[in-house]
Amino acid sequence: MSFTVEAFAADSASAFAAGSQPAALQVSLRQLPEAQWERSIGEFAGVCQEQLATFAAIRWPGVTREPILFAAGGRVVGGSLMLIQKLPLGLGAIAVAKWGPMLAEADRPDALAVYAGMIEALVARYARERRMMLSVMPHASLASRNPEFEHLVARGFRPGAKLGFPNRYIVNLRLSDDEQRKSLEQKWRYHLNKSEKAGLSFEHAGAGRLGEFDALYEAMTDRKKFRDYSAYGTIPALMAMENPLLRPELFFVRHAGEAVAGAIIFKAGHRAVYLYGATTVKALGLRAGYFLHWHVIRWLRENTRAGWYDLGGTDGFQGLHQFKKGMVGSAGVISPLPAVANYAAYKLPFAMGEAAFAARELVHAGQRLVDRLRSNRATPDQARPGRQQPDREP
Repeated sequence: MSFTVEAFAADSASAFAAGSQPAALQVSLRQLPEAQWERSIGEFAGVCQEQLATFAAIRWPGVTREPILFAAGGRVVGGSLMLIQKLPLGLGAIAVAKWGPMLAEADRPDALAVYAGMIEALVARYARERRMMLSVMPHASLASRNPEFEHLVARGFRPGAKLGFPNRYIVNLRLSDDEQRKSLEQKWRYHLNKSEKAGLSFEHAGAGRLGEFDALYEAMTDRKKFRDYSAYGTIPALMAMENPLLRPELFFVRHAGEAVAGAIIFKAGHRAVYLYGATTVKALGLRAGYFLHWHVIRWLRENTRAGWYDLGGTDGFQGLHQFKKGMVGSAGVISPLPAVANYAAYKLPFAMGEAAFAARELVHAGQRLVDRLRSNRATPDQARPGRQQPDREP
């Protein structure tokens, strides 16, 4: 199975340039038992950790999970782990596809028609038959436009909340070492060269070494005074997953035998994802972060079918922006996550869903205000790209 995305991006962009929506491929939908889900999606091009039942069960324990597969012509073409959030007082529910539906193959010429077909099937099942609000969260696009989001809007979905710092920083993995170095920004390349003379070593570790990373991560978050809203608590379960294709990988950088930096990387699908990183105080002077990511890039290129390495966002910190921008370089992509797209076939589910989202944002706003009032918390210092919704996970 191929995991390239250029064909999908180019084909999708040309469809929108022509000013027309693709005809949705007719697909069938069936719900899988949760125990079969992760055995079925390991080789999907669009797979990501948010689409894993193992992740969702810990991250959102109060939400019902419904694994959905789509097929056309007797062949599986995609899937989506649907998260069903019931509203208070039995007033309805919201069906969420977080970074779904996923394509099984990203390079088929009718990829956008497959995506459109999966959306139609979800609309029929959740918005019409079950009278829910359907909320879809597309990925950041690798093309200049976001064909999935544009399709959702043209289909009648309404844009909802958007992150305050939406940009995602994505490295091109399919370059030679020389091409990769030339792509790096000059300052990033300078620090990498320095790190290679600092006596550092890179190592790929097994899941049994997770405790070592835990210690690094805890010490770093305490030192940097970050408020951790992340899903770090899901990592032990992810590292113990049965399907090795979906199991994250653990890496360390050592100096004089001591671990000074580490990273946990999700490697499946056409986009590998930087999940978590940690460094010691010594790491800064040694430029261990540059050394770590350079070797992670090389490992992913040699050991996976991923074409891209998604570094995530910045959470509003300028230093992270500079570091990730330099690594993306001239051959990578900096692209925003689009707004959440919401759809309801009936007025009441839409009104109740919008009210639930608004209430949640008020709670998050209160939490952020409390954080800002605490003098011992790190404060975001990156300029916001315009007036947008607060920078919190939808």
